[in-house]
Amino acid sequence: MPPLSRWFIKTALVCFVTALALGAAMQSRYLRTALPMLSVIWPTYIHLLMVGWLTGLIFGVAYWLFPRSDRLHPALSARLGWAAYGLMNTGLLLRGATEPVTALDPTTPVRWLLPLAALLQLGGACAFVAMIWPRVRAR
Repeated sequence: MPPLSRWFIKTALVCFVTALALGAAMQSRYLRTALPMLSVIWPTYIHLLMVGWLTGLIFGVAYWLFPRSDRLHPALSARLGWAAYGLMNTGLLLRGATEPVTALDPTTPVRWLLPLAALLQLGGACAFVAMIWPRVRAR
């Protein structure tokens, strides 16, 4: 298994465990009364599951299993793959840190980080598509 696939899958597993811990915390009656701010982490929980766990796992397995057609330019493929990994996970971390703060105070000065996080994730998805496209085109 290529190192990039291992990193995608390991990071996806960390996101999965983190999302399950957040979900359990949100369901705990004791924690909800002790920490009322838990109600604002629902979007972060969903984002960790959908982008962190599911998308990260799909990207890692797709990079590993799709047949290689980048024999002429393997360095470009690897750079695009690592760029996709970095952009997706940086955007995910940024969103996870910013979204609860913005939900608690919509006028906070850090609210501009949410569109930046979305753009980072979009850039990561575009880098992944650019990397995987030659592998799925018809011969």
